[in-house]
Amino acid sequence: MGATSRACALLFALAASGHASFLLPRADSPKVESNVATPELEIRAFPNAPDGYTPQNTTCPSTRPTIRSASALSDNETSWLEMRRNNTMDPMRDLLGRLNISGFDAESYITKYANNASALPNIAIAVSGGGYRACLNGGGAVQAFDSREINSTAAGHLGGLLQSATYLAGLSGGGWLVGSIYVNNFTTITGLLDNNASPVWQFGNSIFEGPASGSIQVLDSAEYYTDIEHEVSGKGDAGFNTSVTDYWGRALSFQLVNASDGGASYTWSSIQLQESFANADSPMPILVTDGRAPGETLISGNTTIYEFNPFEFGTWDPTTYGFVPLEFLGSNFSGGILAKNEQCVRGFDNAGYVMGTSSSLFNQFILDVNQTSIPQLAKSFVSDILSRFSKSDNDIAQYQPNPFYGYNTKTSQVYQEPALSLVDGGEDLENIPLHPLIQPFRHVDVIFAVDSSADTNNYWPNGTSLVATYERSLNGTSADAGNLANGTSFPAVPDQNTFVNLGLNTRPTFFGCNSSNTSSPTPLVIYIPNSPYIYQSNVSTFDPSYNTSQRDLIVENGYNVATMGNGTVNSTWPVCVGCAILQRSLERTQTAMPQVCTQCFADFCWDGTVNSTNPAGYEPAYKLAPAKKSAATREGVSYSFAAIVATAILVTAL
Repeated sequence: MGATSRACALLFALAASGHASFLLPRADSPKVESNVATPELEIRAFPNAPDGYTPQNTTCPSTRPTIRSASALSDNETSWLEMRRNNTMDPMRDLLGRLNISGFDAESYITKYANNASALPNIAIAVSGGGYRACLNGGGAVQAFDSREINSTAAGHLGGLLQSATYLAGLSGGGWLVGSIYVNNFTTITGLLDNNASPVWQFGNSIFEGPASGSIQVLDSAEYYTDIEHEVSGKGDAGFNTSVTDYWGRALSFQLVNASDGGASYTWSSIQLQESFANADSPMPILVTDGRAPGETLISGNTTIYEFNPFEFGTWDPTTYGFVPLEFLGSNFSGGILAKNEQCVRGFDNAGYVMGTSSSLFNQFILDVNQTSIPQLAKSFVSDILSRFSKSDNDIAQYQPNPFYGYNTKTSQVYQEPALSLVDGGEDLENIPLHPLIQPFRHVDVIFAVDSSADTNNYWPNGTSLVATYERSLNGTSADAGNLANGTSFPAVPDQNTFVNLGLNTRPTFFGCNSSNTSSPTPLVIYIPNSPYIYQSNVSTFDPSYNTSQRDLIVENGYNVATMGNGTVNSTWPVCVGCAILQRSLERTQTAMPQVCTQCFADFCWDGTVNSTNPAGYEPAYKLAPAKKSAATREGVSYSFAAIVATAILVTAL
């Protein structure tokens, strides 16, 4: 793509970012002005489903879709990666140059290997589950990593990391974040928070109440429920099994998709048609969900893990070990093929349904219909829905027909099942979506793992997700159903008690610094746990609503978590991020590690120490001064441009 086309693509992305207002930077961050004025979010993933939420039979393409083996990357992903890896060079050069690694010339290094992108760092970002807490805290991290955000490229900040990344994975609440960014045309977090004073993320009304008056939606509560019921019934009337997740996904869409009808026609596969993704100017979004084996109610650590990317749905696990073209999910595949007398179904991969599938644990949200926070209208609606489904199945998503019916009959647990049952991607305890990113075919070097899990009794993380992924990676290496690791490798991590006793869950920590300790290529994992910098962001996973002040404070806290207070808590953090990005690449190119990086690894790498004694109650202290809660004066609250000057004067006077 030529320079003019790239400039147009950049303007296209900026036009969707909604910079009509911004989060006023905190006093410890130098203010960077922007003259970018953009319209409201108008361009999104395409409403290309043939009949709204109802999947429809359509004519198949001349090359009929088939299930492919998971023995390699898809041709689509391979072709896309050739563009994406090259497109990360310039932002990576800029980022590493700004991080100012002493003794290292980032520009010369990137230029030297410009003709061999595979020699350069391959970066991924993973955002955990945890409901709105994960969506907002993870949103703060993504905001910190995004060079389009105001102030993100100032000293001490990490803007450009998102533009340098190849993959962005989400799960459950983190999947809402990833999905909302991409379905709204790879927008910015500021765009979702503000969008010219008509924010997409309006969480003041709970999901049970429906859209707030004056929002981008135009429904009252009664119309909201009527529309959702009508759409789900339409899918059922067309012959497709429905579950509580259909209702959940439709409700989520009204909070996450900038469309007046909650995006009933928007599909996950349509992301591949967006200019920013088609031109490989954004990372690949991946959402994770777990399979529920027949007869299971609890999900174990050996469950099959499935992923949604813009091209495909499927699993690398040696159980099912296959992928279906996402656009044709819902078609009646058998034995990996679509019989000539079968039509191709389109529209099954509704974006809200995909996000709802990854977060189907959230259906527990609506099991207690006597919650006082739920309006009476909602209680009646929810009670009616739940009465239609058996208790053991109320948190599943039904994918019928099962695309893997009759496929991999020797190893698959679901090849005889007419429906594929999927649940929340964190039910196997791997609440950070690392599984897709450690697949050997993707060759990821470094993963920034943002953890908003509620592992402790007060909703802070304690490393449980890393432990679960590490333990799964030890489960053999051969490609059979009993060896789920299947060639993946993950760095060693300590037990959860050690995480707490050593404070590894209160600050960023590197795992896998010494790659010689593993028998196969292992990514360096940068663990970034949720912690109170300026706000107690440990809200309950099941809190259903957040006012604007709470919303913005959790995002701002997440920004501080990712940047360690813009380098004020630890001034070496930005440089050490650069060292972590480069480590595997420097090994491949046999380039000497800068001395400053050696010190970074001494400071941030887990050194193998273990302390498994039972820790005391975990109550982390603020790392920075708590944010003021007054919406009129608090730094970090969203302001319109018209009020910025007056507000800046007021804040300066405090």
